[in-house]
Amino acid sequence: MASYIGRRKFLATLGSAAAWPLAARAQQSERMRRIGILISLAEDDPEIAPRLAALRRALQPLGWSDSSNIAVDIRFAAGDADRMRAQAVELVGMSPDVLLGAGGPPTAALRRATRAIPIVFVQVVDAVGAGFVTNLARPGGNITGFTTFEYAVSGKWLGALKEIAPKVNRVAILYSPSSPTGPGHLGAIQAVVPSLSVQLTPMAVFDAAEIEPAIKTFVRDPNGGLIVLPGPMVAAHRAEIIALAAQHRLPSIYPYRYYVASGGLISYGVDVLDQYRLAASYLDRILSGTNPAELPVQASTKYELVINLKTAKSLGLEIPPTLLARADEVIE
Repeated sequence: MASYIGRRKFLATLGSAAAWPLAARAQQSERMRRIGILISLAEDDPEIAPRLAALRRALQPLGWSDSSNIAVDIRFAAGDADRMRAQAVELVGMSPDVLLGAGGPPTAALRRATRAIPIVFVQVVDAVGAGFVTNLARPGGNITGFTTFEYAVSGKWLGALKEIAPKVNRVAILYSPSSPTGPGHLGAIQAVVPSLSVQLTPMAVFDAAEIEPAIKTFVRDPNGGLIVLPGPMVAAHRAEIIALAAQHRLPSIYPYRYYVASGGLISYGVDVLDQYRLAASYLDRILSGTNPAELPVQASTKYELVINLKTAKSLGLEIPPTLLARADEVIE
């Protein structure tokens, strides 16, 4: 049976909504609206609660509360592509007023399931390349939302890794082939290789069972480093990746802060919670009658560099003062 949080559990998880101005409430219809959310992570992933809380806090002042005028249905794919497709069909079958796709693969699954119900996405890298929209300014279909990385950011991952671990001259790129953005990230990283004198090793892992053997093979030779690309399967098994990097003393850079909060060395990427806060504004507008075709796809402008000093110390790395000065957050 598909894992989900029903209306009661969602309310219990997120807490009772605070009161908002009567004027905001008056703008909403008395009819109960339904939001369907498809998330690539597992239901017990520690990232779930803060993301949903950020969404709830952003919806409240706009006049939407699960206790009064919206019902929220959530499905968790746990990085499983087949499960994700089935859950997308299930959510569409519940006839929601709007859907939220948390990432590229969930959005793709929802798009295959419906071309009629409005879809808002977050954490999508290349909305045009993925085929979700034909034009960022005027999406023109039933999908719009908020993008994360431009591929040029991928080259900065390699630069930051060399800066924090100068002795690295071999870099593995860990990614899932099921993520359509892999080639774009790889191309951007390869473009900066000549200026950094490193050897790249693409490390495609189709499922969780392939992660440990791939890393063990790579670390047979010295002076290695690791770049972990974004993707649902990889994110779902980040604890194992971080543990293996620590075990093999492998300096690694990750796409999001929550990897570093879990023990990873360094990350550079968008503020994920900000994406959920932004999504609330589009959910509100669509529930209030705006056509998603008229809502431009917006790129995230809030990036953060995060460093874990404890992990750096365990790897025998001394963080350059210039890198520390640029960090948005240092975890000690």
